[in-house]
Amino acid sequence: MSETAPKPTADIHAYLAELEDIPGTRVYTAARARKGYHINQFAMSLMKAENRDRFRADERAYLDEWDISEEGKLALLARDYNTLLDLGGNVYFLSKLFSADGLSFAEAVSTMTDMTFPEYRDMMLAGGRSPIGNRSIKGGY
Repeated sequence: MSETAPKPTADIHAYLAELEDIPGTRVYTAARARKGYHINQFAMSLMKAENRDRFRADERAYLDEWDISEEGKLALLARDYNTLLDLGGNVYFLSKLFSADGLSFAEAVSTMTDMTFPEYRDMMLAGGRSPIGNRSIKGGY
């Protein structure tokens, strides 16, 4: 075995905490998955037409059938996707809600920015956001 091989990370929690330093990015960790389990299960339920119909008929009543925090329910009702990501929502599961609302993935994701959909679309077509100012919160770069 090589003496220069990297040593395994002793503290996985410290390592994962470093991922929180990326501006505007929420890395989907096991902890987030556990936290957002019920939000994500709700979103996946929208794959069935009968569940979409029930949700559209009375969103709050349908959400009240799920073990989701009040904060999560309010974020779902408001389509506050950034809060839902903070609460453990997975963007790929939440895409079921985008779809139920008739939004494209790009249109829905644009709501997570400070840009309109046309501005977001143009930015992405031009190559995406600049890495300048988007690499580290504490480092400022």
